[in-house]
Amino acid sequence: MTRYSRGFVRDVALDSPVDPDRYPFSLPVVTHLASMDRLDLDPAVTFLVGDNGSGKSTLIEALATAVGFNAEGGSRSFRFASRSTESDLGDHLTVCWNRRPRTGFFLRAESFYNVATEIERLDEGSRELLRSYGGRSLHERSHGQSFLDLAHHRFGPNGLYVLDEPEAALSVHGCLAMIVRIRELLRQGCQFVVATHSPILLAVPGARILQIESDGTIEQVEYDQAEPVAVTRAFVNHPDRFLDRMFAKEV
Repeated sequence: MTRYSRGFVRDVALDSPVDPDRYPFSLPVVTHLASMDRLDLDPAVTFLVGDNGSGKSTLIEALATAVGFNAEGGSRSFRFASRSTESDLGDHLTVCWNRRPRTGFFLRAESFYNVATEIERLDEGSRELLRSYGGRSLHERSHGQSFLDLAHHRFGPNGLYVLDEPEAALSVHGCLAMIVRIRELLRQGCQFVVATHSPILLAVPGARILQIESDGTIEQVEYDQAEPVAVTRAFVNHPDRFLDRMFAKEV
């Protein structure tokens, strides 16, 4: 992939000292991050992958709050809170900036309903704000349609976009449409950091894929080595054989 810009966030590092016995600092991935000098991000697209519970969403949330986004999602001007569940990891991250973005957004799949509700509240029926999100309430679109509306109408040039499992609402075609939109935005000087389980989204050309292993180590891997890709491919190629092995473990 051509490097369209030098990115906004160059790397992040964990402040020390921290209490290793307290959540989230007790998570293996955070322990590993503490042992690193810094975690380098790609100037275009960085993906975080790992099994459920690996801590990738915790890292994404911490990065989002460290760069100034609302913990539940939205732009940097969003300051609502439905229920405070975020960790304080973001307070302990040091962000190394290359330069500041013109705009940005934190898309968090699990709390996007709350973001859509806040947009309606801020709009107060004027439709001025809604025009930035496609001109219709995001609640009047399907979950997947609202995600794509957001990417096409709210995401703009020279932006920093932090996405947590956007595939949660997207069909296969929706994931492909998201790749096309990411590609368009990269040409407009944007940077993406994305936590995902989607082997389709991981196919963004030239993206840096950082895989969180079971022991918390963070390793850069190629597309074919990424766990979502390898496991999905093994299943699709031989679903019966794959399921037979899984069911055999129940005996």
